[in-house]
Amino acid sequence: MAPASANHFDSPPLRHVIVVGAGMVGLSTAWFLQEHGVDVTVVDRTGVGAGSSWGNAGWLSPGKAVPLPEPDVLRYSLKALLDPEASLSVPPTVDFAMWRFLVRFAMRCTHAQWRRAMEGYLAINREALGVFDELGRGGVAGTTTSAPIMACFETHEEAAHYRREIQNVAAVGQSMEVNELSGATARQTVAQIGPRAQHVFQINGQRYVDPGDYVSRLGESVVARGAALRAGFSVRSMRQGATGVAIESLDGDSLRADAVVLATGAWLNQLARPFGIRMPVQAGRGYSFSVKTDEPVAAPIYLPGARVACTPYRDGLRVGGTMEFRSADHPIVQARVDALRGSAEPWLNGVQWRSISDVWVGPRPVSADGMPLIGASRSPKVFVAGGHGMWGITLGPVTGKLLAQQMITGIAPDELRSFDPLR
Repeated sequence: MAPASANHFDSPPLRHVIVVGAGMVGLSTAWFLQEHGVDVTVVDRTGVGAGSSWGNAGWLSPGKAVPLPEPDVLRYSLKALLDPEASLSVPPTVDFAMWRFLVRFAMRCTHAQWRRAMEGYLAINREALGVFDELGRGGVAGTTTSAPIMACFETHEEAAHYRREIQNVAAVGQSMEVNELSGATARQTVAQIGPRAQHVFQINGQRYVDPGDYVSRLGESVVARGAALRAGFSVRSMRQGATGVAIESLDGDSLRADAVVLATGAWLNQLARPFGIRMPVQAGRGYSFSVKTDEPVAAPIYLPGARVACTPYRDGLRVGGTMEFRSADHPIVQARVDALRGSAEPWLNGVQWRSISDVWVGPRPVSADGMPLIGASRSPKVFVAGGHGMWGITLGPVTGKLLAQQMITGIAPDELRSFDPLR
C-alpha cells in the first residue's frame, strides 16, 4: 500500500481536472483547485446538491463530528433489528455485499478502534469552520448561522450517559463548550423544546446552514470562476492513459483531463474500486421533512435518544434522522418517514405537524471504519473524496481544501494521513 504522503512530482502539473460529483465535497474540491489556478469541469448524474447535500440537517458541528462505529451503536443496532420503528433500519435482504459491510462495521465498534479513529478526526475538525469563512471571503454567497445545539434528555441517566460521551471526546483532545440547563430554562430560549425534555445540554460554538441553498451558492461560485458544469452526466467508465484520464457517460459522451476526483458519495466504490480502493462505502440513508412552527426556531435541537436532528429551516423546522442501510437508489419508504415523525413529535412544542412538506431521503456515504476516504488512489491521476457519513456538510469544505493541496503539491497534508483511501 502506498503511503499517504506519496509524492507524485514526477507527474506533469495539473492544468485541467474533472470532478465527478456536485455535492458539498465535490464542489469544495473544485473551488479550491481553482484557487491553485486549475481549470475544472464538474459532472454530476443529476445536478448540484441533488444527493445527500440537499436534505440533511445542515449542521456545521465539528464538536459532534465523531466516528460512527462505537460500542453504543453496536448495542443499539442489535436492539433496533427487532424494532421496525427504530432509527436504525436494516431491511431483510440477500445483498451479501451489504452484510459484509455491516460485519466489518460491527468489528470496529470497540472503544480502542473508536479512540484511534477519533484521533484522526481532531485536526480536520479544528479547521472545519474556518474554511467556511474562507469560502465566504472568496465570494461564496451562502450564509452560515452561529447557534448552539440543544441536546435534550428526559432522565438524569440519559443526561449522564451523554456527559460521558462528551468526556470521552474531550479525553482524546477535542473539547466542546457545554452548558447544562434545565428543560424550563432551555425553553426560554428555544420554545419548540417540549416538556418531555427535563435536562438540556447547550453545545456552544456550532453553526448551521440551509444545505441546499449553500451548496447551490457554492456551485454558482465555481461556475462564475470559470468551471464547466455538466448535469445529467452519469459516468459509465474511466480509462487512464499516459497523459491523463478519460471518462465516458452512459450516453456515450466523453471528457478528458489531467486528473479526476471521485466525489460520488454512496456510489464511490463503483468507480474507485479499479484504482485500488477497497474500503467499502455503503448508503446509510437519512430521511428528513420540513414543518412549519408557531414561532421562529432559535437554535438546532438534538434528540439523542431518538437520534433525531431538528434545524431552523426557512419558516419552520427541518426534522431529520434514521440510518437505513438499503440501496442508494431505493424509493422513499413511507414507514421510515412515519417513524421519524413518531420519534420527534413527543419532544417538540409549537410544531404544525399537518404542514409536513419536502419529504426527502438521501444516501449518506458510510465507510466500514467510519472514516472518510480522502486522497490519491493507486493512480496519481485518480483521487477520491467520500465516505464522510453524516459529516459531509461539516467537513466538505476542509476536505476540498486539503485534497486540492495534496493534488497540487503531491504530498498529503498531515490532516489527511488517517484518511488514506488505500488503507
